[in-house]
Amino acid sequence: MECISIHIGQAGVQMGNACWELYCLEHGIQADGTIPGPKVAKPTEPEAEQVDSSFETFFCETASGKHVPRAVFIDLEPTVIGNKAWVYQPW
Repeated sequence: MECISIHIGQAGVQMGNACWELYCLEHGIQADGTIPGPKVAKPTEPEAEQVDSSFETFFCETASGKHVPRAVFIDLEPTVIGNKAWVYQPW
């Protein structure tokens, strides 16, 4: 199953940015879209040692290994989206 979120207008884009920041934190995805290896982040709980692929519902993995949100941000004012656009670019 895959989930795509659509965020429209200034309020929608700002709420979407907050939600995606939280999703990244919850799934251990860094701001550049990468997931740190075991040398960078050490699990604190035994359950965390298992591979968690639940993020694949919300993120798409590119050929370069980046994880990009499955999301659409729409606004007529480019500055609202522009301040975070680099996070969501798949290249």
